[in-house]
Amino acid sequence: MRPKTLRDLDPAEFSGKRVLVRVDYNVPMDEDGTVRDANRIEASLPTLRYLLEHGARPVLVSHLGRPKGEVVPRYSLAPVAPVLEQLLGAPVQFMVETDTDAAVEATRQLEEGSVLLLENTRFLPGETANDPDLSRRLARLGDLFVNDAFGSTHREHSSVVGVADLLGPAVAGFLVESELTAFAELRNPRERPFVVAFGGAKISDKIPLIEAFLDRADAVLIGGAMANTFIRASGLGTGASLVEEDALDVAAGFLARPEHRLSLPTDVVVADAGEPDATLSSIVAIDSIPADRAAFDIGPGTRETFAHAIGESRTFFWNGPMGLFEIPGFDSGTVRMARAAAEATAEGAFTVVGGGDSASAIRQAGLSGAVSHVSTGGGAALEYLAKGSLPGLDALDRIGI
Repeated sequence: MRPKTLRDLDPAEFSGKRVLVRVDYNVPMDEDGTVRDANRIEASLPTLRYLLEHGARPVLVSHLGRPKGEVVPRYSLAPVAPVLEQLLGAPVQFMVETDTDAAVEATRQLEEGSVLLLENTRFLPGETANDPDLSRRLARLGDLFVNDAFGSTHREHSSVVGVADLLGPAVAGFLVESELTAFAELRNPRERPFVVAFGGAKISDKIPLIEAFLDRADAVLIGGAMANTFIRASGLGTGASLVEEDALDVAAGFLARPEHRLSLPTDVVVADAGEPDATLSSIVAIDSIPADRAAFDIGPGTRETFAHAIGESRTFFWNGPMGLFEIPGFDSGTVRMARAAAEATAEGAFTVVGGGDSASAIRQAGLSGAVSHVSTGGGAALEYLAKGSLPGLDALDRIGI
């Protein structure tokens, strides 16, 4: 069984209907309240255009930040409305309420060809607890439900799960469909070698995923700060580098497995731990990290070793930066990974970049269009790859395959 998608419904079903769409507009904002990165807004456009083309009246709900059930002005979705209107090329109304009678009336008054964006769902007490009463109030906003917020599908929240149980049909949008199609290939790769690369800070965030891929992948490349934990677990010193002490036993367990397929850095870029300055950095082998310095990027030897492995792959998945890529001078490992992924794609490999920092990194490198798929989901992507299911997907209508 798989979740139904928009493609499984007769387009005539949308004509004149209020379609409640859960989108993911949890976008970064500048201090002046302007949208800094519209990538997630752009990702929702295919679904919205399809609905508008078939006479639907889309009503959008999303969260932004973590206001914890209170109205926090800096987390308002109001600045998103004009950005969406410009990108979509259709009128977008913004409503400062979400689950009230006034909001319901606004959905009924919405004209064909227009979109209604409601205020942040996380301003509502009960959203994150999947409160049944809130779910019922949200369900009044539409005649059917579309989940196109892949980055939120691992959350058992009212606007993701509760409302899907009450509105029907309840189906996946095109963004969610594209994510599931890409991840199906990673769960059962048709072409090998299959290479996986993990970076970022913590092993604990990715234990189930590492576990899932140790047997499934032909090689697992480990970089970023999480590599420090593996290096320490292998018995080497890591100087002042960030190490996840609570995960040392887990890392040692992975390394102790026969044919574990893990590939660790052989060299790293180190600098003073307190205020790292790339101009004062140096390159050292992993068995020579000075006691008073910390690793902030994979070294040039490791970059080329990893790039070679990616170049040999036919299926590749990357999640997490290789270093402190936000600071110029510590971004070389991450940029090299992005280029290697783009080069592999050009040679016919199927390549997927996970959400969060790695997606930001490949966009920063100007190469997001040069890989097969860039996921909009961080935690949702990792959980789906590890488990094969998510609460928000399980709540949708199903169809046999």
